[in-house]
Formats: sequence, structure tokens, C-alpha cells
Amino acid sequence: MTASDWTRPARPYAIAHRGAAAYAPDNTLEAFRIASRIGADMWEVDIRVTSDGEIIAFHDKILSDGRKIIETPFADILAHTTAEHRPCPRLRDVVAEAAKLGAGIYADIKDTNATLPTLHMLQEHGITRAILGAFDPQAAQILAEANSPYPRSVLVPLGAEPFSYAKGADVIHLCWERMERPQDTLTDELFERAFANGQTIAIWHEEDPERMAAIRTRPVIGICSDRPELVNQPGRGLPFQTICHRGANKIAPENTLPAFECALAAGFDYIECDLQETADGEIVIHHDPTLERTTNGHGPITAHTLGALGDLDAGHWFSPHFTGTKIPTLDEVLELVRRYDGQAYLELKSAPPAPAWQSVCDAGLQERVFFWSFNHAALKELRASAPTARIMARRQDYATLQETLNDLAPQIVEFTLPEGTEEFAAVRDAGAQVMVAAMADDPAILSQVIAAAPDLANVDHPFALTRQVRA
Repeated sequence: MTASDWTRPARPYAIAHRGAAAYAPDNTLEAFRIASRIGADMWEVDIRVTSDGEIIAFHDKILSDGRKIIETPFADILAHTTAEHRPCPRLRDVVAEAAKLGAGIYADIKDTNATLPTLHMLQEHGITRAILGAFDPQAAQILAEANSPYPRSVLVPLGAEPFSYAKGADVIHLCWERMERPQDTLTDELFERAFANGQTIAIWHEEDPERMAAIRTRPVIGICSDRPELVNQPGRGLPFQTICHRGANKIAPENTLPAFECALAAGFDYIECDLQETADGEIVIHHDPTLERTTNGHGPITAHTLGALGDLDAGHWFSPHFTGTKIPTLDEVLELVRRYDGQAYLELKSAPPAPAWQSVCDAGLQERVFFWSFNHAALKELRASAPTARIMARRQDYATLQETLNDLAPQIVEFTLPEGTEEFAAVRDAGAQVMVAAMADDPAILSQVIAAAPDLANVDHPFALTRQVRA
């Protein structure tokens, strides 16, 4: 077929692998909806047929109890998967949701009998951007005879010659994620030959930030990822630096590695996290002084050793998908910041300033971290012992701006929206940066944050903020 304009994107499409599979059970409506919230352009959907002819989104041939999908009615499949907290959707519901949210569909047709129903559903819902992964020759023939308007892809396994293997396909689907450096195979010659054949190339699937940085610069039609936010990084290119309060805490459990990684993978500038001290003097990340709200533990966090905290579950409260997620240590978070070349806002809760600063120095992140605390004495101690440490001061805690600037010699001054913007220029003249904090997801409030034009924005809904910036 002749490629239409949408098959030659200016940047690769972010294709969510079975939805945002890093953050929700794969091939569920929840995973697909999250994918669109965090920047996916298309959803990769695995398609099968049940014994009673229902077309569903499901990857494996069998259920977890061994029953074959093709031999099981949809009602039984739905009951089984719902009990596992991963309700299997009908394809018609997935396609309807995609049409509602403006997402494209990359259809991985597992059962040949699903080929024509899939084509018809996409057309009936007006889905323009769709790629049909019809790897079976019979399915390809069915699509050709039906005059399918959509590009057809063929999966090329590791070691196969792509052009002979995907002969006749519109999209060469390279499943090379198990290679150490798949980006090295994406040569100019490969793309020149593909384009000469009227073909495009899709990459399957990538979650490594270093490899992604190289792959996203190549002229591929799309990159599939369990972390679709990593493909084009919606957090980059904003008019200010964005701080993700407790990480991407609406996508993954607050103050956990999944929440922090989501924020950093999306290209947001900072993660904000809360530092607590354990009974044996280690520093961990946790907001509340007690464990009950976000873990299955009880009592003050300071009364527990690091080993005891390591036995707790800090994810199930948020979603069964995150069952087993642990309370992270400060060192683990700083290592994640290093991996993504990110920055961090560290709020001292019960953690003392000296060991926290030492951890930052050991990680070599002195210029990429700033501190704040409700405990003013802790900030005084930090400034006295670490003159080069970056500290934030809140304007609301002082009677005048001059007192704000004089007390701790802060590098950053935080304002709330009701405090206005009149003092921003004076803060900048003093050599400090302006930060605005706003935790709401109301578009009107986010518009006020944007209009205030701060240097940094500390928000609870970073993905909503990006959508508002680009609205």
C-alpha cells in the first residue's frame, strides 16, 4: 500500500506495549487508559477469540489455570481474570476507548479468525492510525482481499534477515530487545532500503533509557515500550522545570521507585521525596511518620530497622499490580536519579541533614539536589555544615521577602498561587530561582501556574500540567 502522511511521523510514535504494562495489568482497559495519560500515541493490543466467538484483548493462549482461550467462553475468562485483578476486556471496548481518547491501535492478531472482526471494528470506530500485525500468511491474505486501508506489519525475530522475512509487509517489526545494543543495527543503509521498498520500521520493545535515547532519534515509525512515557518524554520542553511531588504518584505508589522512575522516564526535571531515618540509622523514603497509610506495617517508621521495613509492602494499597513494591532507600533513589540524569528535591522529615548530605555527595549529585524541611533547625544545621548545599525557603514562612532571602541564603524560594508574582523579579535579582507549588489537577489552577512563569513548578499532577501547557 502507499504510505499515508501518518506513517511518516516527525518523531516515533510511542506505542504502549499491551498498554502501560509497567503500571497496570497488561491488555486491560486500565493499562490502556494510563498509557494515554502518560504520553502514548498508540496502544499495542494482543487479540484472541474465545470459544463463543468474542474478540478479546489477551496475550497468552491459556489462562493461568491452564484453560485454553479458544476453548473457554468469554464470561468464564472475564470471571477468572477479574478475580486476578486483571479483567480481560472485549476488543470492541478497547477500540471504543481508543476512539474516545484519540489513541491509535497496533493490533497483534494472535488468532486468524479475529482478523476480519478486528478490521471492521477499527473502521466502524473511525480509527485512522492503526497497524495490523498479521503474522500468519492466511491473515495477511484475508486483509488483502478485504482491501484493508491499514499498514500490515510482520514480526522479525532476532537473527532473521528483516527484508526477506518481512517481504510484502508495510511495517518491519523488529523484535530485537534482547540485544545489548540494538541501536547499532539501525543503520542509514537499513532505513534507505526500507524506504526504497515503501516500508517503515518499528522497534519492539524498549525500556532502557540509554538505548531509548539513541533509538528515538532514528526515523522509525514507532517504538513499543512498557513505559510509553520514555519514548518521547512529555516532561521535556516545558517553559519551566517540573518537580513531581512524591514522584508520578497518580500512576504508581507515592515515594516508591516505580513512581520516581515514571517521572524521570517521562523527562520531568525533578522528583520530590521525603526522607525518614530508621531505627538503625539508615535513610529511607516515606512521607508519613507512621506506616499505616501506605504500607502493611504499623507504628512509627523510626521505630523499625531497615531490615524490618524491607519486609513490608508499600504498593498494594495503591493497586494490586504493585503488590511487593518496597520502601526505597535514599541511596536507591539517588542511583535512579543518576541513571536518568535527573534531579531531586529532598524533604528532610525525621532524617538528619548530615548523613543525607553525605549520601548526596557520595552520589556526586550536589548540584542536582536541593533540600527543604518543616524542621527549621535541620535546615540551619545543613547550611552551617554544608555551605554549598542547595536549600529552598518558603515565602509563606517569613514576614518579608528580605527575611526569606537572608535567613538561609536559599537558592530557591517557593510561592503559592495566592501569594502572587509581584516578588518574583526581586528573588531572581537576588540570584535565586522562583518555585510555584500547586497540588491541584484543576485545569484553571494549572493554567495559573503556567501564567505565573516560574523557574520551577512543584505539582502533584505533572502529566496534566504538560497537557495544559500544550493545549
